[in-house]
Amino acid sequence: MQVTTQHNWLNSPLGRYLLAREQAIYDEHVADIFGYNALQIGLLEMDLLQQSRIAKRLHVDIAAGEVRCESEYLPFASSSIDLLCLPHVLEFSQHQHQTLREVERVLVPEGHLILTGYNPMSAWGVRRWFSKKHHYPWCGATLSLRRIKDWLALLGLEYVTGGTQAFVLPINDDKWIARQQCIEHVATRWNPPIGGIYFIVAKKRVVNMHLIKPNWKNSLVKSALVATQQKTKPSQKINE
Repeated sequence: MQVTTQHNWLNSPLGRYLLAREQAIYDEHVADIFGYNALQIGLLEMDLLQQSRIAKRLHVDIAAGEVRCESEYLPFASSSIDLLCLPHVLEFSQHQHQTLREVERVLVPEGHLILTGYNPMSAWGVRRWFSKKHHYPWCGATLSLRRIKDWLALLGLEYVTGGTQAFVLPINDDKWIARQQCIEHVATRWNPPIGGIYFIVAKKRVVNMHLIKPNWKNSLVKSALVATQQKTKPSQKINE
């Protein structure tokens, strides 16, 4: 079976398996994040915010969703999003650093980012090297978990938790995937770093600001303060 587009691949046996694994990841982690605004960018075949307790939830993509935009230029105010889900967006972004800068900009202080990507250090990564690079998902960039964590740290997005999932060999066949369920069960329990996809939960940290107190012992400061507190005396008329 030849698949060349994202839509076709996600409806294939391997694609449906991937969607189920990712849905479980997001369902688990969005449930305990609170706030006013939640945002999902890309992969709208899934509702990654369905288990979120945040009332206002938006789904955006370049060609679909409530808002249509590119991930590099988000039409949202700075510090306005409490939760942002980013499934496989970086791998297919032409400006990955700009995408992450926009994510950091729109997140509120202590806001959360959850992202997923294909793990190059896995059987899925090996499969990419033997696949046609113009076919989805093998046409995306290979970004390691370590590199993404470094990029996030530079932007002040603190790593909270993460790991890998999807441990079956990437063979696009329902029967083959079903036969590997025992491997999936054991690997999910021990969580080795060889899963086909990785996920990261990060939080935007803002360094506390400390007010600098003036040196009240300084005579110049004292004299300036006294001068501002003095009342202006009314002028006296001169009688001729």
